[in-house]
Amino acid sequence: MILVTGGSGLLGKALIQALLKEEKPVRALVHQTPLEIIHPLLEIFQGDILDTTCLQNSLQGIDEVYHCAGLVSYIPGKDKQLYKINVEGTANLVNLALDTKVRKLIHVSSVAALNSSKRGAPIVEKEPWNEVFPDTPYGKSKYLGEMEVWRGMAEGLDVLVVNPSIIIGPGNWNEGSTAMFKKVYDGFDWFTLGTTGYVGVDDVARAMIMLMNSDLKNDRYILSAENLSYKDVLSKISLAFGLTPPKRKLTAWMAACLWRMEWLRSKISGKDSLITKQTAEKAFEKVKYDNSKFLTAFPQFAYTPVKEAIFQTAKILQQKLNNH
Repeated sequence: MILVTGGSGLLGKALIQALLKEEKPVRALVHQTPLEIIHPLLEIFQGDILDTTCLQNSLQGIDEVYHCAGLVSYIPGKDKQLYKINVEGTANLVNLALDTKVRKLIHVSSVAALNSSKRGAPIVEKEPWNEVFPDTPYGKSKYLGEMEVWRGMAEGLDVLVVNPSIIIGPGNWNEGSTAMFKKVYDGFDWFTLGTTGYVGVDDVARAMIMLMNSDLKNDRYILSAENLSYKDVLSKISLAFGLTPPKRKLTAWMAACLWRMEWLRSKISGKDSLITKQTAEKAFEKVKYDNSKFLTAFPQFAYTPVKEAIFQTAKILQQKLNNH
């Protein structure tokens, strides 16, 4: 029996669908968002990783765990919530997985938890820890969550950690990486030349299953298909929707003005900022990720081109919009 935490999230849902295609019995732990999948091999368990009693019940009879639950946020004031979910929640799961003799746990971290002491060089899995990086509360919370997983390893739990880059897939239109699609669809006409890594959600799910089914343990893997500029990705999203690519280059000082205006608007309206200081600064960073470690371990694996993942995502989102 397999447990997937964060079952109704972008990655959790894709992972569950992939496991069910392989006729694997799955228990999905979902918090609030309903999981709209019906399958005889799927058991949906309503719960919270901060509720240890609930978590313990969800682990009964479980052999393998995919820990996808987590909070992604670059909004100021979310530090405590990030720590509670990404660190304490992971600690709860690790402790109970040890108690219930889980065979193997795969933890979904993020490239935000990685840091590079060599600016400009592609980031790899074994960069030395630098207190300056990760430079966001989200990145730090994911790093500390990993520390709980490595503690579990030291106490006898077989674990693997994956660090996906920005995941492309048809998730919630208003949050996470899928919000990029909404911004473009709504007419966002700005771009920067910053770069980062991108990967399709189905590729991440497929890679995690391969890792679980392998003899590998107690290691970590970057999962990233391509390093691309924000301009390139926003242009691809625009074309996928049949729209004109963004034409206006955003400068650093303009971004600084924008996040301050957004901060003021959020204070007045009580709504979260669309652009924050953290996201504005990230938009200008030129970061690259080295995906060779996973591809060396699984030479038969091939990533879906990011352009194709974008077009598939846009098609599904467009269908959802048309149905509403």
